[in-house]
Amino acid sequence: MRLNSPQINIITKACMKASRSLIRDFGEIEKLQVSTKGPGDFVTSADRRTEKIIIEELLKAHPDYGIITEESGEINKSNIKNRWIIDPIDGTTNFVNGIPQFAISIGYEEENEIKCGVIFDPIKNEMFLAEKGNGAYLNNSRIRVSNKKRLKDALLVTGGPRQSSKKKKEIFSEFINVSNSVLCPVRKFGSAALDIAYVSCGRFDGTWQRELNYWDIAAGIIILKEAGGFIDFFEEDINNPLKKNILATNSNIHDELKSLINKKDIE
Repeated sequence: MRLNSPQINIITKACMKASRSLIRDFGEIEKLQVSTKGPGDFVTSADRRTEKIIIEELLKAHPDYGIITEESGEINKSNIKNRWIIDPIDGTTNFVNGIPQFAISIGYEEENEIKCGVIFDPIKNEMFLAEKGNGAYLNNSRIRVSNKKRLKDALLVTGGPRQSSKKKKEIFSEFINVSNSVLCPVRKFGSAALDIAYVSCGRFDGTWQRELNYWDIAAGIIILKEAGGFIDFFEEDINNPLKKNILATNSNIHDELKSLINKKDIE
């Protein structure tokens, strides 16, 4: 089965169009204008250009839909029923340093629920996509989470903290404590969207990450769920609903990893 809903088609078209300039920019990184939003938090002319192309395509299809995006903030704020959630380049630090591990991420939210999403890695030409009730795919192949049953046999991935984080020391401490407890390999790849996509197709067995933004993970939420995975949000900030701490795994190791993270809560 190939996903072919109107929303998926709109997102896919936007990703493909934006990716063409993004690939060109990646080949000419030294020419890009790079600025910072905060310590170690880069934004490039490629972010802005990619985002502009995506927004134009989405508004062309649905001029009245709301949009939440990393660089431009919110568009059509009054429409909270139908919203696109966009990260033009998830993994900008990798991108800026010539590391080919980044992706375009777009989710579609309806009535506060993610209904479909796409994570597109333009360098590897890998498109992860899903819609509610119709499964998850990598390009044209159906994907499922891994079947690893024991945490000690798993391969995990995590991320952060951002340079601007006020909990940097605590997050590093948690990483060390959890890593020592699980006794399995833990990787850091620098793109939360791709981390979740890789859990969805079984390359990784689980991920936990703190201080993510909603646009980092919106598409990944539906892709993981449709691939048979579990996702939890923990220690949510009621004053900032767009900030998320996540635990995303296959169904077998979820409770075991969750219990370890709960034991290592950051105060």
